[in-house]
Amino acid sequence: MVSEFILVGFSTFPQHLLPAFFLFYLLMYLFTLLGNLLIMATVWSERSLHTPMYLFLCALSTSEILFTVAITPRMLVDMLSSHRSITFMDCATQMFFSFTFGFTHSFLLMIMGYDRYVAICHPLRYNMLMSTRTCARLVSWTWAGGSVMGMMVTLIVFHLTFCKSNVIHHFFCHVLSLLKLSCGNENSSVTLSVILVCVSALMGCLFLIVLSYIFIVAAILRIPSAEGRHKTFSTCVSHLTIVIVHYGFASIIYLKPKGPHSMDSNTLMATTYTVFTPFLSPIIFSLRNKELKNAIKKSFQRKFSPLSS
Repeated sequence: MVSEFILVGFSTFPQHLLPAFFLFYLLMYLFTLLGNLLIMATVWSERSLHTPMYLFLCALSTSEILFTVAITPRMLVDMLSSHRSITFMDCATQMFFSFTFGFTHSFLLMIMGYDRYVAICHPLRYNMLMSTRTCARLVSWTWAGGSVMGMMVTLIVFHLTFCKSNVIHHFFCHVLSLLKLSCGNENSSVTLSVILVCVSALMGCLFLIVLSYIFIVAAILRIPSAEGRHKTFSTCVSHLTIVIVHYGFASIIYLKPKGPHSMDSNTLMATTYTVFTPFLSPIIFSLRNKELKNAIKKSFQRKFSPLSS
């Protein structure tokens, strides 16, 4: 029975550049925390933002903070450490939380797509369909769904016997890297099951998001004025951009063809994806969402502008 794993993902990095990578990822990590906390504080303090769309945005910021905290601090420590080991239990815990918050993020993007669909395609019924109670229930279901997915995948993977090696060729307890270390007749079937579960859940979310936007675009095209079409579509731009970034980066990493130096490039890209996508979210929402941007400016002006005599 393996008691600990050795993480060798960073051994493929140019060792003389690790301090520079450390500083770069540390700055992105801190900005991710501060940016998402700023969004949450602004939504909480501005009564004009107490709407379903911003409730979902707060939940999304929370999931991104927790996902980042689950992986990045240990990753930063390992970058400057000579002995990059992780215990069996810590590895299972890290995998559970990374899957839980990762799937919660995808489920929230799906719910936010549904919110935009109801707001644009059924505006007269919006307050009834997206009441505060309904929104709280939807957010609760996304967190519950993420927890179930995280627990299910973690139990399946760590039910296996690891006997080939204790060396994980990644910078954290990555599921596919762990499956390669397992032995036994059930290895291939478990690997296929995990892949099918993850892909089905993520592609199901993406399918429902795309379906929502098909109806949204159809409704927008029926608006007679160009100004009305632009104003309506602008409420979707931030969410749509995050969806493209989230699924686009994941597709590049997991669907690109394997090459002779794929391990080096995969580790670098996966590290960047893990830190960079949560880093982009607060930037996209604060820059592309005029209402949120104005609320942030107003909040800063209230706190930092000198009091008039």
